[in-house]
Amino acid sequence: MNNKIIIINGPNLNLLGEREQSQYGSITFDDLKKKCIEKTKELKIDAEFFQSNVEGEIVSKIQDARNNFDGIIINAAGYTHTSVAIRDALDVFKKPIIELHISNIYKREEFRHKSLISNIVTGGIFGLGSEGYILAIISLEKMIKNENR
Repeated sequence: MNNKIIIINGPNLNLLGEREQSQYGSITFDDLKKKCIEKTKELKIDAEFFQSNVEGEIVSKIQDARNNFDGIIINAAGYTHTSVAIRDALDVFKKPIIELHISNIYKREEFRHKSLISNIVTGGIFGLGSEGYILAIISLEKMIKNENR
């Protein structure tokens, strides 16, 4: 059976390509999704790509992932800094999780410097643009195969 991962995206990431290109680049959300799905197919990983602007939907998706996926890549976006509920759901997952941010949250506004999920995820990637997603996919695939622990 192929390894299964889920790539979870939080609020406003559906607006990639339209908003703050200086922070997020010009790639659209659909192009990012296509790029990620191509990489997962290349690595023979089954993947789901999910986005929601609703905190509860993200929590439910993480909870459901416990029984259906071997790893999570999460760009919680603005919820990174505010959502105890998303943090608690991730804490119950107990499988590899990579926190991802397109921008370098530590070079932005002070309130973005604190991540509520960093201390429970397996690892993190930030500030590498949309390429961070590809690096996260490669890293998560290795973690699942116990090659990167």
